[in-house]
Amino acid sequence: MRSMMKASVAALAIAVSGAAFAGSHGALTGDLKIFLDTSNPAPRATMEAMIARFQEMHPDLNIETTVIDREAYKTQIRNFLTANAPDVATWYAANRMKPYVDAGLFEDVSDLWEEPEIAENLASTKGAMTIDGKQWGVPYTYYQWGVYYRKDIFDELGLSEPATWDEEMANCAKIVASGRACYTIGTKFLWTAGGWFDYLNMRTNGFDFHMALAAGEASWESDEVRATFANWKQLIDMGGFIDNHQTYSWQEALPFMVNGDAAAYLMGNFAVAPLREAGLTDDQLDFYQFPAINPDVALAEDAPTDTFHIPANAANKDAARAFLRFVVSADEQTVINGPDNLGQLPVNAASSVADDKFLQQGFAMLSSNAPGGVAQFWDRDAPAEMAKVSMEGFQEFMVKPDQLDRILARLERARERIYE
Repeated sequence: MRSMMKASVAALAIAVSGAAFAGSHGALTGDLKIFLDTSNPAPRATMEAMIARFQEMHPDLNIETTVIDREAYKTQIRNFLTANAPDVATWYAANRMKPYVDAGLFEDVSDLWEEPEIAENLASTKGAMTIDGKQWGVPYTYYQWGVYYRKDIFDELGLSEPATWDEEMANCAKIVASGRACYTIGTKFLWTAGGWFDYLNMRTNGFDFHMALAAGEASWESDEVRATFANWKQLIDMGGFIDNHQTYSWQEALPFMVNGDAAAYLMGNFAVAPLREAGLTDDQLDFYQFPAINPDVALAEDAPTDTFHIPANAANKDAARAFLRFVVSADEQTVINGPDNLGQLPVNAASSVADDKFLQQGFAMLSSNAPGGVAQFWDRDAPAEMAKVSMEGFQEFMVKPDQLDRILARLERARERIYE
């Protein structure tokens, strides 16, 4: 009974603060149709509980929720946005939303991003929601990428977390000299190499160039891209990566770090759970932000972001806007991203974060130390066909770095064809 009462008090507090955030925009009536792709049990329960809290705040609103299997949702979204659109729909940031923005199927919600609570507290994710200078939705969860490393190995070798590329190279030389690889990686399914390209390119040339390349506006044979691959080649040539990585999935590459054959992994925060399950303790495992390479570019991060949008053909846009305000409010962000729900990072900088050292570090990094912007990962930022052919090139380069000219020529031909 006591726990139920505590839960009710907490829900009431959230509703009151959420009402203050979403309020002063008039009473909400009519129907609000929400389509979700959060079909897995935990995300579905999280979303349904959040919608129930919004319903309590607006008893005169009739909310209809439809949950669609995630893969089916991807094939159906264009059809339902075009005909009989819901008022709110889940999707993804950056290039993944661009086809629907270009087709006029998502509502411009730049007005929400001018409101102080959103402008100030969601600043780090604004770029991911922006196309043609306008914002087309709001984020509701994201997670960090970065370098997860064996702190005990660093301590053994007298190493500190590197902040610059020179420090990174010096660390790596000592790790290789100790008989280990600097990094484990499994490139069998290509996207892990995409993560390396993201960081090396953003650190070498900056977020704006990286996004221009993803948009087909820059040449793969440019000096900028060659500089990125030159930095990558430094690590490859010194034996920085495990051997035969092209034969491993990302999970199959984990044992090299667990067994101490590699000192670190550039990966998303989802790698923490299997590393812990494999026996690494939080005393052995730590995290740092990918080091700076070019001091003239601001640090940008990969942080794949899930989003809510208002379809352009929505019938109840006032209620939809109120719902989007509610979703990104600090208290709601704390709840839905908590360890018992999504277990990821809140997008609101005023939110609280679960008592987990990696989530805490990721939140601090993305909220205050990613001034260059937030990318969505290469296979989300680039069109699907370009992402596939370029990631094939990244993997080939890691195995045969002397083939760079041929690889870049192939990617440039693909760019000219795909973006035509």
